[in-house]
Formats: sequence, structure tokens, C-alpha cells
Amino acid sequence: MRVIDLSFPIKKHFRWNVEMEVRGSHAKGDVFQSAIVTLPCHAYTHVDAPAHFLPAARHIAQMPVDQWVGDAVVVDLTHLRDNGAVTGPELEQRAQHARGGDIVLLRTDWPRRVSIDTERFWTHAPYTDATACHWLVRRRVKAVGYDYPPDYCIRDMIFNPDKPLTREDSTTHFILFPAGIAVIEYLTNLHEIPKPRCRFAALPLSITGADGSPVRAVAFVD
Repeated sequence: MRVIDLSFPIKKHFRWNVEMEVRGSHAKGDVFQSAIVTLPCHAYTHVDAPAHFLPAARHIAQMPVDQWVGDAVVVDLTHLRDNGAVTGPELEQRAQHARGGDIVLLRTDWPRRVSIDTERFWTHAPYTDATACHWLVRRRVKAVGYDYPPDYCIRDMIFNPDKPLTREDSTTHFILFPAGIAVIEYLTNLHEIPKPRCRFAALPLSITGADGSPVRAVAFVD
């Protein structure tokens, strides 16, 4: 069995405040090396709890572990270019191998073309439109993972924060969360999965009250 790492390394980023403080150091003669890491729950490869978008919904420690583990399908959307929309008709054509209860991994290879460290990654990325979300709900999948910023409005949230946004603008969150579909954001290396189906896991930390968590997402391939 081959294990494929689908996670970005966590480091400093213009969008996220990531800091590490080394409290104990071998270089200083301490017996133990010990560091404190401060980072957002939604930085780099992470999962969202329903509480991230739905008032009074479950936080991350209340989510069942099997929500993040299971059979997965890779949907090849690598033909999409700058600002290309992932739509229902696209999934109808390219995701027929998705079954109810699957974790669907939407592969655009955007991280291979544009570095996540650049503004272009966020301003020109593919995005998921409402028809795709409704297709996934009808398919009764249990989770969806993306290798691109999932909602078009993310570019405004970062670079045009004064622009008014509605809840409906957060398309994937507005449609998938009420349907009980979990989301895994900012995957990478989906091109390394050699088959259309695999086993997948992206386990969050069990942080009481948190609305999300970084994860180490992996695919298992026989």
C-alpha cells in the first residue's frame, strides 16, 4: 500500500498568521526541545466544522471521526483554466464514478500551476458554482475536498474586504453544510493518486469549541 501526502506544509503566509516560538532548545542545553505553534484553524490544508458557518452547529470535536475517512474518488477537472467554474454539468460528465457516501476530491492541479504563496493563487483560481454543489448534494456524498479556493468570494474576502458579501456568496458553505457534507480545503498533490478511486483520511485535532482544524490529509492506494 502506498500512502500519498495531500497536505501543504504549514509556514508563514501573507494570508495567515503562522508563528512558532521555541521555548526549550537543545542548542541552549535544555533536555527537551519544545515549541509553541500559533496558527488559524483554517490555514493551509484543513477541515471545517459546521459551526464555522452554521450558528449553534457542531464544533470540530463533536464531529464523528468517520466523516473524514473512507472511500474517495478523484474527479479530473484539470482542463479548467484561470477563473474556471466547477459546475454541475462538469460533474455530471466527469464524476459518474462518485457514489453515495464517498469523499469526492476535486482535482484541478491549480497548486501545480500557481504557488499557494502568491496572490495569483487566490485571484485567478477555479471556483465551485452552485450547480456543482447541488449535484454533490443529490449524489449524497459525505465530504468534498478541493485543491483550489472553493468559493469565488474568497478573492474578495482577501483583497477587497470592504465589499459587502452575503451568506449565499459563500456558495459551498451555504449549500453543502446544511446537507451534512463535510469539506476539506486546500489539498495538494492530487495528481499523484494513480487511480480514480482510493482510500482517504484527513483527521482534525479534537479541539473543543473549534470551528475547524489543520489536518494531514493522505490517500491510500493499493
